Order: sequence, then structure tokens, then C-alpha cells
Amino acid sequence: MTEQSRRRHPGKPYRRPRKDPVRILAFEALRAVDERDAYANLVLPPLLREARAKGGFDDRDAALATELVYGTLRGQGTYDAVIAACADRPLREVDPPVLDVLSLGAHQLLSTRIPSHAAVSATVELARVVLGDGRAKFVNAVLRRIAADDLDGWLARVAPDWEEDPEDHLAVVHSHPRWIVSALWDSLGGGRAGIEDLLAADNERPEVTLVARPGRSTPGELRQAAEELAGEGTALPGRWSPYAVRLSEGGEPGALEAVREDRAGVQDEGSQLVALALAAAPLEGSDRHWLDGCAGPGGKAALLGALAAERGATLVAAEKQPHRARLVARALAGNPGPYQVVTADGTRPPWRPGSFDRVLVDVPCTGLGALRRRPEARWRRRPADLDGFAPLQRGLLRKALESVRPGGVVGYATCSPHLAETRAVVDDVLKGRGGPAVEAELLDARPLLPGVPALGEGPDIQLWPHLHGTDAMYLALLRRVS
Repeated sequence: MTEQSRRRHPGKPYRRPRKDPVRILAFEALRAVDERDAYANLVLPPLLREARAKGGFDDRDAALATELVYGTLRGQGTYDAVIAACADRPLREVDPPVLDVLSLGAHQLLSTRIPSHAAVSATVELARVVLGDGRAKFVNAVLRRIAADDLDGWLARVAPDWEEDPEDHLAVVHSHPRWIVSALWDSLGGGRAGIEDLLAADNERPEVTLVARPGRSTPGELRQAAEELAGEGTALPGRWSPYAVRLSEGGEPGALEAVREDRAGVQDEGSQLVALALAAAPLEGSDRHWLDGCAGPGGKAALLGALAAERGATLVAAEKQPHRARLVARALAGNPGPYQVVTADGTRPPWRPGSFDRVLVDVPCTGLGALRRRPEARWRRRPADLDGFAPLQRGLLRKALESVRPGGVVGYATCSPHLAETRAVVDDVLKGRGGPAVEAELLDARPLLPGVPALGEGPDIQLWPHLHGTDAMYLALLRRVS
């Protein structure tokens, strides 16, 4: 405490700020996401392990820290609008660390059951620790203004009117950039209920879904092991995939022996369905050689490899990046049938044309279909990113169609529902726009996912979080005809 401050408050001794390890950890994770463009799902686990190793950090603390990080990232757009209405300066003039602390406080005040006084007090203490007493006063003033109303009240104040600008209204209410709201709405085909349901689903915490790799583990084994750890009823069958197990209470997949040994893995059910549909597609002629042309990090390759082994087929898993190719090799290690992992660029493949009977290309994309799992991605992506992915996506699909023999089948998949990354790519390749046309026909993929509802008019498939409980995976199946 300075001498000047002591003269102002001669009878008030200086109190050191209380260090809250949960909120400090959440702040550190948010700073890593902001400063290093890190992903929360990669930076948070090691921070939690380190906190547990130091002692005094239990499962409840870990759950709260996880909720604070992911909840703050998901709600950032909404919280920014509220903070802007309560601050005495434009947000661009607020230092990013201060804004992170304010967002953490706004999330606790507006979207959790933490009492308002506790949320304000704990966040101000955090500000004193990580920002200093001076900026903590600014945090305290803003949070007290936010605490004067609940989330619905603030949305009524800060969200644009639906009738005047529905996309801006949805962007603020559901915390998505406007351009993503517009793109998702176009992909859905219109209708207010559908877009609001989808945006709300993007902001829900996704279930942890496991895949039992055929010939290496079974769903029953996974469910039994999970319930032995977390209690009866905590592991549920998949909704659509016969190999899926859903952990209803979250759970720690790494605690399961089958996951540690890579006999099972963490895999969204939508990704499982893509692999299953390709494997089930009707084929003319031989069925001995399969290719995963964009195999990293290995989840679909491991499932495809096991399915291929059941039929006596061989899988080649190709991945351009060496470090991701190593992850593919780890996922496939112990596969019950023959396989090969190669480090190769799918746009310049080392294999001869027509070498394969089945080919999957799950192409790099904006990832707009997995915003539930990577909420920070919505704030990083820009419309210009679509132009960057476009040539690669078309090139990969063209080479995949060249790699399959006549009568063979190619699956084009992407974890984005954006029309520029889905139907536009398939249409351009089939019609020869931007490159040579390839003789192929679209197959109706819908019958290959029995029991899955709301698959649209076909022949391609678009899965949705709000309709299927999966990531927004897209799949088109094409048969090479000459």
C-alpha cells in the first residue's frame, strides 16, 4: 500500500487479495486461448492435471473451472454486448486481460447459479490478483452494473430487434458472429425455429461419446467399465451408431482401460456414422482395398480399419502432416486386420489411379459443425477462410475420385454445414468447374443410416446438433462410373 493511500485511509490496513485457484486457472486458460490462439480442449486438461498434482483441487473444482472456461467462450458475444453497455469506455479500449476477467464475471452473474454477491466478490478478488488493485476497481464497477439485471433483462436491452435485423438479433442472443448465423440459416433452408434451435444447441455442453472399435472392444464392455467408475446409468447406448456409448455424466474417458489401450476412442457419433455409411455403400466388384485420404488424427481411420478387417480388406491411412500421421498409427495399432499408414499429400497421392475400392476424404474445413466442442473457433473464423479451404477441398475430392476404381465409392465428408464447403464442392467437381470433370454419380446416402431421422431430401446427408445430437457432419457418397 502506498504512503498516499495510507494517508487517505489511515485506519484501514491493506488486505492482500484472496487467491482462488479455480478462477485463476480459468483466467489462465482464457489468456492462452486469446494470446496463443490455443484451443481450450488442449490447454485446459494439462492445467487441471497440474492443479490436481499440487493438491487441494478436487473434482468439483475441476468441473467449475471447466464450466467457467467453456461457458465464457461460448457466451463471449453476448457478454461483450452487455459489458459494452455497462463500461464507461469502448471495448476496444479495454485491455484483453481485463476483458477476460469481466467476461468470467458476466458468465457467473448471467448464466450460472452462483449468487450475485459471490460472483462479484470472487471476480473482483481475481482481478486484484491478476490485474492489480487499480483495474480491479473498474472490474468491480462494471460487474455491479451487470448484476442489476438478469440475462433476459439484458438481452431485451442490448439485442437488436428481431423485426429490424433478425441476424443481428440472433447473433447477440445466441452469441455467434453474424456471418456464421447467416451461413447456418442458409444451410438449414430458412425458418426461425430451426435456426434458433441450432444456435441454442451450439451453446450446450456436448456429451462425451465413445466408439468401441470392432474386434478390439465392444459397447457392452465400455458401458460396464464406465458404470463401474461413475455409477449405474451413467453410460448409455449411442442414439444411432451400434458402436457408440454416451457418458451422460461427462466422465473421464482416459480412466477406461479400453481407451488407454486405443481399443476404443472418443468420437462423436456423427463421425462414426460417416465411416459406417461409407462401409455400407453398395459396391460393384471387389472390396479389398480401402483408403482414408485425410486420416489425421485417426478416429475414422481406426473405425474404418476395424470394419475393413471384418471383411478381409486392407486400409491405407494417408495423412500429410507427420505428427498427425503418428497419431493415426497409434490409433490403428493393434487393428485386427492389415493396414498401412503413409505420410502423403492427398492432392498429390503416391498411389496409382484406380487403386482403391472405397475412399474417404474428410477434408480440412472451417469446423463450423463442431462449435459445441470448440466454442472459440466461432470468434476466430472469418468468411475469407472459406476461400482458403476451397481449392484444397476440391483438389482432395478430385484426387479421391481418381484414386477409386470404376464402380468404387468415394465418401466426401466435412465437419461444416456451410454450403460453400459441402454441396458447392461436390457440384463443382462433378461439373468440372475449376478443374477436369470426373465421371461419377451421387448415391443416396440416407438408406445407409437406418433409423436416423430428418436426413432431408438427399442424396447427400447433413447431420445437425439440434436434430441428431451430433456434430454438423456432412456426407456425400459418389460412385466412379468410368
